[in-house]
Amino acid sequence: MRFYFAAFALMASAAAQDVRPKDVRETGKSGSSAIPQLTDFLKNPSTDVRVEAVKQLTGARALDALILATRDNEGEVQIHATDGLVNFYLPGYVQTGVGSSIKRVGGSIKGRFTDTNDQVVDPYVTARPDVVAALGALVRGGGSMQARANAARAVGILRGKGAVPDLVEALHTKDTDVLYESLIAMQKIRDESAGPKIAFLLRDLNSKVQIAAIETTGLLRNREAVPELMEVLKRAKDAKVRRAALGSLAMLPDPKSRGTYQQYLTDKDEKLRAGAAEGFARLRDPADAGLIEQAWKDEGKTSPRISLAFAMVMLGRTEISEFSPLQFLINNLNSSAYKGEALPFLTELARDSSTRKALYAPLGSATKDEKIGLARVLAASGDNESVAYLEKLSRDTDPEVAQEGLRAMRNLQARL
Repeated sequence: MRFYFAAFALMASAAAQDVRPKDVRETGKSGSSAIPQLTDFLKNPSTDVRVEAVKQLTGARALDALILATRDNEGEVQIHATDGLVNFYLPGYVQTGVGSSIKRVGGSIKGRFTDTNDQVVDPYVTARPDVVAALGALVRGGGSMQARANAARAVGILRGKGAVPDLVEALHTKDTDVLYESLIAMQKIRDESAGPKIAFLLRDLNSKVQIAAIETTGLLRNREAVPELMEVLKRAKDAKVRRAALGSLAMLPDPKSRGTYQQYLTDKDEKLRAGAAEGFARLRDPADAGLIEQAWKDEGKTSPRISLAFAMVMLGRTEISEFSPLQFLINNLNSSAYKGEALPFLTELARDSSTRKALYAPLGSATKDEKIGLARVLAASGDNESVAYLEKLSRDTDPEVAQEGLRAMRNLQARL
């Protein structure tokens, strides 16, 4: 009996080793009915077979099996499983994720992280807690640094608040990609309790990590870091670091910072002038209105003018007219170069009810890009009154505007 059992086990093992990736692809053609067999392939000793199994399970949207695949010992399998989990909530992600660029070099794998890291699911989309937990476990202890960095990116895209402790833990590694992706994930999740836990990175020797830490500090509203940010601003020789420091100080308004804002409002660096204007905006001191208006008249560069327009609206200039600062911000939604600056300012301004109401009037005569931008603004900062305006946009004759209106309405309703 023992002989037969041993022979059967040997045959089963040989059969498993005979499976090739193309066999897995053939099995995957059966769709959801193949999920049990594809899941079984995750036990195969061949990395290539397990990777292919994950790819097929991604196509089958087999969430439980993909969670199981994150526990594989190979970083390559973990990366593909991570991308598959994100793809479930953000269809098409696997075509651009790190897994799509993996190449084997000797005994290791190399994947390319894209420079853009702004992907995030809509607020009405909520990832399952066990998905977030699986990704968090990879952030903390994946099979390779690439797998950990990729998991951190995934947590950010899914707004996985449950994995914030894992992101904090990951900040104690020395790997630049893991550090950077963890910080950007924190920016997307916006759990302000994590702010003080990243302060030690404000002087990191790697400028990419340092800038991400500085920006995250501002976004997470860590007011305790203001003195440290002041020191960074004074001592940093890297212009990008100084811009980031002033930008974060502008997000943490303090009357004691007014002198700093005033110093940089006329700086030769246009991005520093913009940061100073944003600081004055959030101080919201009516006494600064004259100073800001004069700077607006004198400024010749678009980027600082957008920041000055933001400041003027914050200080009460909420009227809509041809040359008003609020109309200037709306106009820049038409610019591919500057809509990325105008949109977040409008979103912040729309949190104020008087400004939000002022934005309803232009919707009737707005351009396509303005309608799409304002729909996103109202999705993030609207109230119950905004629903009717978004509902009207969802019936727009332009299909792209209609689609954005519907999406914005769903996001607003989920938030409300």
